[in-house]
This record gives sequence, structure tokens and C-alpha cells, in this order.
Amino acid sequence: MTATQDPKPTQHEIPSYLDPNNIGPYEIFLEQVERVTPYLGKLAYWAETLKRPKRILVVDVPVHLDDGSVAHFEGYRVQHNTSRGPAKGGVRYHQDVTLSEVMALSAWMTVKNAAVNLPYGGGKGGIRIDPRKYSTGELERVTRRYTTEIGLIIGPEKDIPAPDVNTGPQTMAWMMDTYSMNVGRTATGVVTGKPVSLGGSLGRADATGRGVFVTGAEAMKKMGLPMEGARIAVQGFGNVGEAAARIFHEHGARIVAIQDVTGTIYSEAGIDPAVALAHLRQSGKITGLAGTDELQRDEFWDVDCDVLIPAALEKQITLANAGRMKAKLIVEGANGPTIPAADDLLADKGVVVVPDVLANAGGVTVSYFEWVQDFSSFFWTEEEINNRLDRIMQEAFRSLWDVKERHNVTLRTAVYIVACTRVLEARALRGLYP
Repeated sequence: MTATQDPKPTQHEIPSYLDPNNIGPYEIFLEQVERVTPYLGKLAYWAETLKRPKRILVVDVPVHLDDGSVAHFEGYRVQHNTSRGPAKGGVRYHQDVTLSEVMALSAWMTVKNAAVNLPYGGGKGGIRIDPRKYSTGELERVTRRYTTEIGLIIGPEKDIPAPDVNTGPQTMAWMMDTYSMNVGRTATGVVTGKPVSLGGSLGRADATGRGVFVTGAEAMKKMGLPMEGARIAVQGFGNVGEAAARIFHEHGARIVAIQDVTGTIYSEAGIDPAVALAHLRQSGKITGLAGTDELQRDEFWDVDCDVLIPAALEKQITLANAGRMKAKLIVEGANGPTIPAADDLLADKGVVVVPDVLANAGGVTVSYFEWVQDFSSFFWTEEEINNRLDRIMQEAFRSLWDVKERHNVTLRTAVYIVACTRVLEARALRGLYP
């Protein structure tokens, strides 16, 4: 291509490993790329790069179970893009994990890292397993075998896994130890989200939920929505949803509804997240909390609230429920909770959506801090961590809001404009090898 030629992107068919009639979650990302391409100018020449993961590894994970039998689990690690740095992204254990889902999650990590300007590309991993059905010992063996199988492509400067759905600090400790044993040295920087005693970072546990709060609070300021007394509904009460609810509550907001896999509770007077968490841990379910009413699962979407925080799984907000929502602001704690058609409906209603690739970037931001601390063997205080996180998230939100206003687009489109531009500029500058 010469300097005088007008570059045109080359269209390709859907990769053969995806079913064109049922692409799955990755179809959402593909549509998001299509929507942002007109804003990319000459960089649209490289847009097809975003539609294809750089590397996909599918592995068999055989382990001995406690009863002496051998079970086989399907595992994935996808590196979507590494133009701006090593791949970064979590590992989830869930019985419904699919290749399409992991591809989508890795792609959203590419956008997320670029949106807040972290020097990473996007990666993601998963194992098709229901962890509730297996002992701690069995899960450790699954983790160690999986880590060994994907050890070919991970490393502190290649691909850095982290916790996700149904994984946590202990999982990361097993992964770090397994990788270290295989390379013959302690490599704390191979994963993030580790226990603090193994090189983990202070502030990591609340980081994603804190990022949801920071971006939500910034959006509320732009909208003129007071924090004091604001009614918040939270879907998902795991690490992200619980932390977000707690921090909003601490700043004067009122948590009026909480939904998790065990049920849905509502209280117009407000729910104390700490009390709800204690009840959940004691009883094993969110329902039955004193002072709350139990709702049917689908009634959650009808709750009268100012801010809705979907912090569970993808594809939760659809055309079937988006029109019923009363929230003025949606802050996506989960990855991919809103399908594109529902996104359009919400925009038509005037609902502001802080997209997942911005709202939940607090987790990967503090993971970046952990990675930096591991390399330098110099660790920061929790106050330093939170201050750095707040500053990065606030600056990213404000700059992206300015792009939204300048182009008269949704905040999600603004994030994709900025993030995809950063990724494709790196791609263009690096060129193709050989």
C-alpha cells in the first residue's frame, strides 16, 4: 500500500471454529467493532484485526478425582490482542463456559485495558466445570493441570491470568506455584489477584467494585444525580456486586434491591450490604433477610431505582427487560451484560450506561499495580493503591465523557473509539511481520 492509496479494510468470513448461525457471546463484540469502525478513519484498514483473536489454546484437563476415577475437563486460554503489551485477563470456572464466551471476554479485555491506557492486551481463560460439585483437592488438581497445559503461552511478560467467576486468591496461588515449579524459579508476576503474602496487592479484593463506584459517582455528577439517598439496585452479590454495594452505601446511597443466584430481596428503606453478606454466609441464601421482601427473579428489572448495577454474567439486559427498567443510570459491573439491541433501546430512553469496559476496569488496574510491584519487589500501602486507582478511573471517565459529548454518541461508543484507536495505532505502527 502506498501513501497515496486510500486504505480499505478487507472483509473476511466468520472463522470456521465458530457457528455462523449461533456465534454466541463473541457476536456482541463483533457488532461493537462494526459500530465503531466508521469513527476510526484510516485505522479502519486494520479493523479486521480486532475481529480475530491472536491466539486460541483449547486444552484437555484430566485429573484424578477423590473417588479414584479420572475426569476430563475442557479448558481454554485466548489471547485476543497483544499489540500494546502482554495479554491480561482472568480465568473463570463455570459449567457453561464456551470458546465463544472466552473469546468475547478476551476481546473486551483488549478494549478495557486500552480504555484506561494500561500497557496490556486482552486475554481470558476458562474451564468448563461446576466448582460446587468438587472438593478443594480436586479443584487444586484441576488448576495445576490446567496451568501446566496453558504454560506454553502464559508468563509475566507474555500473558498474566487473574481471578474471575468462581476463582480467587487461592486459585491464583496454585497457578503461580505450578508455573514456578515448571520454570524452576518463583515467578510471582505470572498471575495477579494472589494472596498478599505471595506478592498480591493490597486493595485488589475491592478493586473492581471500587471502580464501579468511582465511574458511577462520576456519571452521577455529570447527570446532576445526588449520591445521598440515591436508590441502587444490584444484580450479583459476589466480589464485584458486594463491594460496589458496600462502597455506594458508605457514601450515602440506599441499596434497595439485591439479586444473586439464590434469589432477590427488596427494601424501600434500604439494605445494609454488610448485614446482607453476613446473612448470606450464614444461611447460604440472600432471601429471608429481616426487613426485606422477596421478589420473583424477573421482578428485579421492575424495581424503582436511580442506578442499576448488573454485576453477574453476560446477556442479562435484553429487549425483553430493558424497556421496563426505571433506572436513569446503569453501571456495568459484569462483562457484556447488555446486548446491543437493548443498548439502543436504553439510549433512546435517555438512560446513561457506563459500559463494562470502563466501569469494571478497576480490577485490571489494580492487577497492573500488583504486576508492577512484583517486578520491583516494592509494595505500596492500600491508601496509595486506592488513590492511584481513583485517579486513573476518574481521569479515564472524564476524558471518555468528553469524547461522548464531542461525537454525540453513547459512552460505550466513545470508549470503543478511544480504545480501538489506541490498539490499531499500535498495530499500524508495528506493521506486519514478516
